[in-house]
Amino acid sequence: MDNSGLHAREPHSAGLSSRLNWLRAAVLGANDGIVSVSGIVVGVAAATTETGPVVTAGIAGLAAGAVAMALGEYVSVSSQRDSEQALLAKERRELLESPEEELAELAAIYRNKGLSPATAQTVAEELTAHDAFAAHVDAELGIDPDELTNPRHAALASAVAFTMGALLPLLAVMLTPASVRIPVTFGAVLLALALTGNLSAYLSGAGHARTVARIVIGGALAMAVTYGIGHLAGVAGI
Repeated sequence: MDNSGLHAREPHSAGLSSRLNWLRAAVLGANDGIVSVSGIVVGVAAATTETGPVVTAGIAGLAAGAVAMALGEYVSVSSQRDSEQALLAKERRELLESPEEELAELAAIYRNKGLSPATAQTVAEELTAHDAFAAHVDAELGIDPDELTNPRHAALASAVAFTMGALLPLLAVMLTPASVRIPVTFGAVLLALALTGNLSAYLSGAGHARTVARIVIGGALAMAVTYGIGHLAGVAGI
């Protein structure tokens, strides 16, 4: 049986999966930016009709949120990468110190996947002869040493996604008159959340209606809560 076509498709499939994961993370980051900054600007707009304080609060929220997202993503991905690199180093050491035991372990993995003992042993030996390290980290760890996530790239992508999402409510507040600032921002934010919810549902394969409803309702509640707090603060003269 000729498996050349299958092997040719594998890198493409892995790359596509990686790109989808990045896109999904970007959508979530944009949602965070939309909801966080819309809550801030709506809350301040409920307390004052002056544009300056609203825009200042929105810019501060955008900057703080983008930095927090980037730092959080950097720390998270760095920890994951460190763990993966430690596992890879351990596997290299085990292959050098006990190659026969590692070969038997690899054969056992393929037996447990349904191959006959003889076939599993042959597969393990051939893969080991070709590239023992690659064979073991794939079968045992499910890690591709060439596809480890870069924490700097992850941090930058997270910050950019958050910023792009946060710009929507900020621009809605800046470009509309004070008399309609809050309802326009509400409408723009809910529409944007509906669009990103649809994209998120498409990427995850989940039901569109449920995903969109969850995201839109969550965003509406966040703005309603901050609007109420801002209104009370404005009435109280805080």
